[in-house]
Amino acid sequence: MKRMLLLVPFIILLLVGGCADSTSRARSVFLLLDTSGTYKTEIDKARSIINYLLGTFEPGDSMAVARIDSGSFSEKDIVAKVTFDRRPSVATEQKRLFKAKIDRFIAESGSSAHTDITGGVVQAVQYLNETGAGYRYILIFSDLEEDLAKGHVRDFPLEMKGCQAIALNVTKLRSDNVDPRLYFKRVEEWQRRVEDGGGSWRLLNDLERLDRILES
Repeated sequence: MKRMLLLVPFIILLLVGGCADSTSRARSVFLLLDTSGTYKTEIDKARSIINYLLGTFEPGDSMAVARIDSGSFSEKDIVAKVTFDRRPSVATEQKRLFKAKIDRFIAESGSSAHTDITGGVVQAVQYLNETGAGYRYILIFSDLEEDLAKGHVRDFPLEMKGCQAIALNVTKLRSDNVDPRLYFKRVEEWQRRVEDGGGSWRLLNDLERLDRILES
């Protein structure tokens, strides 16, 4: 009996450790979709990204998709979010419903007047941290040109610790064709903000290589 009592703390530690390991393997993705100006014409390309991700997610993984709007630090801009169930039949139905919401959004979404990328990133970090996933990704589907509404304050450091930010399909603006340095400056500025906040940064413009999105 005495030996059993001595073993109890070790059994508890093993159980707690097992839960922690399970959580640390989970992945959580927050995809931000730019719907402003001419970039809205690119949004249909996001469908292939989302469909690919849905096919790779496992039980316990989480995903959310939100639009980058005039003021993106808002729950109303989240188009769909889900944590996938451990029961295969339930997870399959979750994926079907998620895809239906995305298809409807792409078909019906209008163009936003401004582009609050910073607000969207802050919202993404908050969501990812709440999932408790060990691998956290922010996918930014945008030309990275931020255009804030009057009065919005976004000139502050980002808290990105533990998050991987991946910029996807960063198209070149008309002004970039005149002066390519503007394009590289825009990308470098976002990389600096993410890395200064403790996150990691990648640029992936080749959408034929979707298998590289969730590289650790």
